[in-house]
Amino acid sequence: MTPTKQKVLVVANRTADSPDLIEALRRRAAEEPTSFTLLVPAVPHGLAWAADMKAGWSEAALRADRAGARIRQARLELTEVIVGDPDPYAAVGDVLHAREFDEVVVSTLPRTISGWLAVRLPARLRRTVGLPVAEMTAQPLAEPLPTGSATESVAA
Repeated sequence: MTPTKQKVLVVANRTADSPDLIEALRRRAAEEPTSFTLLVPAVPHGLAWAADMKAGWSEAALRADRAGARIRQARLELTEVIVGDPDPYAAVGDVLHAREFDEVVVSTLPRTISGWLAVRLPARLRRTVGLPVAEMTAQPLAEPLPTGSATESVAA
């Protein structure tokens, strides 16, 4: 009998294309058959949020495209890549409302610079989503994002 594949929602923004995240996903997939869905909330940086709530969309779409390609190159099963709401809590809620998962993995920057840890995103999700929520720390990829438009991102 073939074991059931675990469906894992991976939530990441600046760490979405990080080698640290990809390695953690490799380890997770080595434990048991796993398919991943990547959610990249369109979080704007700095004061852009006040001026335009969609300011982070193009950067998130580019990062999502690049991360999706890297995850697939690592031979991990990536079911879907989603660019979601700028509020990461709302973005996760949107995706969990529309799809079923067995676990949520939140990838954050290191504690000293992570906005998601500052607002206790993993803890909030643990209290509300009814699924196991794992937390991992990753360094962002040092390469700048290319300029241009993203091609295959899906809005949540």
